[in-house]
Amino acid sequence: MTTWRPSRPPRSQQDPVPVGSSLDRLARRLGAPPPDVLTAVFARWEEMVGPHVAAHATPRSLRGGVLVISVDQPAWATQLRMLSGDLLARLAAAAPDPSAVRELRVVVRR
Repeated sequence: MTTWRPSRPPRSQQDPVPVGSSLDRLARRLGAPPPDVLTAVFARWEEMVGPHVAAHATPRSLRGGVLVISVDQPAWATQLRMLSGDLLARLAAAAPDPSAVRELRVVVRR
């Protein structure tokens, strides 16, 4: 048995929706973290890792709790892997959702 629900008015007659909530809904549908998490990770990257590391390492993507970081040399990949625990703690403290970044994957860019 189907439950009756009133139909929604056409979009032209609906109240406007804030862009932020639309972006949150779209991000969830795509499996991406919320925009405020992306801002915390990508916009504050240099603040979290320092200018010296940021000159050699760049966050590339965040999906499913995995942050992909690209580095310019293999030595930096090794360094970031060794510091992954500290970096994950910094990211958890900076992000609105502490569990948004659970793993780091470091790749050397060509």
